Parts: sequence; structure tokens; C-alpha cells
Amino acid sequence: KILFILGFLSALAVIALIAVAVTQNKPLPKNIKYGIVLDAGSSHTNLYVYEWPAEKENDTGVVQQVEVCKVEGPGISGYSHATEEAGPSLAQCLRQAEEVIPSNQHQETPVYLGATAGMRLLSLENKNAADKVLSSVEKMLRSAPFNFQGARIISGEEEGAYGWITINYLLGNFKQVLYQQQSGWTKFLHSLKSISETSGALDLGGASTQITFVPNELSSESPEKLLYFRLYGKDYRVYTHSFLCYGKDQALQKKLAGDLQASIFSLLDPCFHQGYQRTINISELFKNPCTSDKRKQFPFSQLYIQGEGDYQKCRRNIQKLFDKTSCSYSSCSFNGIYLPPLQGDFGAFSAFYFVMNFLNLTSEQSPVALDQVASTVESFCARPWHEVKTAYHQIKEKYLSEYCFSGAYILSLLENGYEFTEKNWQRIHFLGKIGSSDAGWTLGYMLNLTNMIPAEEPAVPPLSHGSYVGLMVLCSLVLVSVLLFAWLLFHKPKCLQKGIV
Repeated sequence: KILFILGFLSALAVIALIAVAVTQNKPLPKNIKYGIVLDAGSSHTNLYVYEWPAEKENDTGVVQQVEVCKVEGPGISGYSHATEEAGPSLAQCLRQAEEVIPSNQHQETPVYLGATAGMRLLSLENKNAADKVLSSVEKMLRSAPFNFQGARIISGEEEGAYGWITINYLLGNFKQVLYQQQSGWTKFLHSLKSISETSGALDLGGASTQITFVPNELSSESPEKLLYFRLYGKDYRVYTHSFLCYGKDQALQKKLAGDLQASIFSLLDPCFHQGYQRTINISELFKNPCTSDKRKQFPFSQLYIQGEGDYQKCRRNIQKLFDKTSCSYSSCSFNGIYLPPLQGDFGAFSAFYFVMNFLNLTSEQSPVALDQVASTVESFCARPWHEVKTAYHQIKEKYLSEYCFSGAYILSLLENGYEFTEKNWQRIHFLGKIGSSDAGWTLGYMLNLTNMIPAEEPAVPPLSHGSYVGLMVLCSLVLVSVLLFAWLLFHKPKCLQKGIV
């Protein structure tokens, strides 16, 4: 009878120890939140899915990109003549997001759409059409199983500032140690000269371009160009400006509109390869606000363009786009816009990266000097069109034909517009992806939005540490007591055992 009781108590103590240990130490459920941001650019729309732990750090979520989907077709501004088709164009990417995000979290996942310069221009050109496009997009987003939070046209300043947040987050300037643990970019981060500072952001799209950085000295000049952010417990004062109509696509349109004033039927264009030919409709060239100021009556309806492939002449033509004649501030970029002295490193992304990467000028291991960059673009522009077309047959002809102009334009914008020189050129780092995330404004947008998403209590074990230790000690004491009693029972003199029995 005693043996049965001792065996039962021993088994009970062992089971209790194992049960408490397993329950207390099993992996805690991951409390992951998701968010969706759609970047509705001038030429196309991308959908990004982000995730972050519900327990925030210093009031800002640790956000990571987990999915990107490129929407087929043009940007939503391209649906101005068929506005009802803008929303349905997003359906495939929304379905892809449904597959990535757990179904039980669909309803709580916020979805935002930010439209950039393409829609800014459409709103100026035809506000009614722009409103209908946004209405179509909103209808589609509301029909998705996510928590619709808004579809709007963001300002150029917002686009620039959110791009700055993205670059600095990905480079670890907000959470340096955390980011180095999460990626293999440690060596690259240490190569930056201003690792302890924030980096500036240079963004180039199809219709606008942005420059954003923290000035070295605070100035009262043009205060409307300063924005304030609080991220990871620290305040930042950031200079930003967006140049509408100075994205690479609209800049080309502006150049052609200017060249057309002095041409008759045909145009020998130094920014296209020798042997390249293109015909454009005059009405199309002057239909948007970037070129409408040059509209006039022409005795012909089409312009015939022939490539010349002359880089130096192309640069001189492009330079006419930047008005450097007047500045009412201590320093300006162009068109009389205030620009503080350039400070620190700059991350250049979007079209800056795509064009320079095509020209093999994005290496961080051995950054290319300014004169060599210019020489590379000049050599590319000098190649005849038939040779270029054969060498890059996999690239669409429209994009391929404009790399010469785009390369020359980027150099003009950075060197003549913002006045980067041979001395600080290598402080520009051309970035496509950093780790698993794309460089762009959407991640910064999501980071800023997480300041408004309330933090949740972290998942905790069923017992507090003190209770867990106390219960383990109690069970252990019971087990030891039972074993000790059993030992005494079987190792004492027989008379004692008889007495116990």
C-alpha cells in the first residue's frame, strides 16, 4: 500500500514538473501585423506588403517588406479616358496580397494608396477625370477584404520626406544595431563616410524629382521647405523640395517642346542614338501642364525625330531646362528654389538607380568618379542605334531609346541643378534594394503611419517568472521528499520497517 502511494506521488510530481516546464517554455505566438501601401506612380503602380511586430520600439514599428507586386498596365493617371478601368487594374495584385497575409488578419490589415506626380499633373489638367480615377480606385480597394484607410494624391514634399525616411531606415541610421543584425549589408554600412549621420535622399520618377536631407545649419530661409518627424524617440528637421515636371519622362517632353519651337517638320536630336527615328503627335506633346506654356499653332501635326547621338550637344540642350539666372536666397538649386549647402551622403533611387544600373555605374565596391560617369554616358550615346538595339534586344524599344537622354539628364540634374561636384560625387550611392526592401517612399510612409497604430501588449507566458520558479521548486521538493522517504523505507533496519508497516 505504501509502495503504491509513493509510486503515485512520484509519478504525479514528475508529470507536474514536465507539464509546467513544457507549458511555460513553449514558443510564444508571433504577434505580427500587416499593412499594404500602393505606390501609384506616373508610369505604373506597385503594391507593397509590409509586416511589423505589434509591440513597437520607441513608438515606431519595425517594418519589413515581405511582398511587392507590379500592377500590369499604365499608372492610374493613364486611365483618364477610361476612368472606370483604373480600379479593376489593381485586382490581381490585391489577390496576391490576400495570399501573403493570413486570412484571419485581412480585416485588420490597413491598405493605403498614394498617388504621385502623374496624378498631380492629371489633377491640374483635368480635375474631374482625376477625381473619377481616385473614385474607381477607392471602390476597388473598399471591395477588397482589407481595412481601407484612404486613396489620395500625396504632395511632392511628402513623397520626398517619406523617401528620406525609407533610405535612413534601411541604412540603419535610425536603428543601426538592429538593422545590421537583420541583413548582410554591414560591410556596406561601414563604408559610408557619415555612418553616424542621416543620409540625404534623391528620388527621380517619370514626372517629378525630389531632394531631401537634414541641413548642417538651421536657417530661417524658406521655412515652408522644412518638415518635422519623430522616429524611434528622436526628432528630425528635414529640408525637402519636389520639382514637378522634372521627372525623366516629363523632362524629355519639356526638352522636345522647347526644341520644336525652332524646327520645321523634323528634328535632329542629339539625345537619341544615330539612326534612331521617332514620330510624335504635336497635340500629345502639349497636352499636359508641363509643356502647355509652349503651345502654339504649328503648320504640321506631327514631328519627325532623327537621332544624332551627340552627348555634349545633348547636355547643352538639357541645360536650358534649368533656370540658374536668379536666386533671392543665399543659395539655390534652379528655378529660384532655395537649397541649403549639400550635407553628408545621399541615397539616389528609383530612376536614378535604374538608369545608372543599366549603364553599370552603381557599384558600391568601387564607386565611379564623375568624369568617368560622364565618359560612360557619352560612349553609350555615341553608339549607333542598330548596334544598341541588337545588344539589348530584350529591353522594350521605348525604354532603350531613352537611356542616352536619361543618363545625360541625370548628370545635368545632379551636377548643374544640385551642384554636386567631382569632390562630393562619390557621396551619392545609387540604391535599388537594401536587404529585402525596395528603396522608395512607401516604406517611409508605412513607418510614419505606424506611429498612429497603437502598440499592443506582447504575448507572455501563462505564469510570471516568480510563479514559474516557485511552482518548479515546490514540485521538485515533493519529488525529492517522496524519493527520500522511499530510500529511508528500503534502507532502514527491518525492525523500523516493521514498525512503519
